[in-house]
Amino acid sequence: MAILITKVLTKADIESCLSFPTSSIGPVPFQEGHSMDMNVHDQSGQEWIFPCTIQRNDTVGRVLSVGWDEFARRKNLAVNDKVIFLEETIENQAPGTCRIKIQVKRKIRLFGNDIWADV
Repeated sequence: MAILITKVLTKADIESCLSFPTSSIGPVPFQEGHSMDMNVHDQSGQEWIFPCTIQRNDTVGRVLSVGWDEFARRKNLAVNDKVIFLEETIENQAPGTCRIKIQVKRKIRLFGNDIWADV
């Protein structure tokens, strides 16, 4: 699996929408105002559909805004959790067939060390 992008969550990511500067995810073949659905699978295999739009932000330029309210609520996400999007090749499918997986990690202190545990 290849990591597509990671982000430590902010209050805005949890309460409104997750957003990434498009420059951090490589070339995006969509222009401002365009929308699409992103199908992702969590660690249990459940599929989630996140509506996404490309928007302009005066500070960072174009951003990908990801609507994931239900996911954030059900997973009880918190500020400083880390979200990781991965690209997984699907075996026994046509070459190049991939799906996007999402992992969420929370930093916990265990025996004096910080570790990232699955949420």
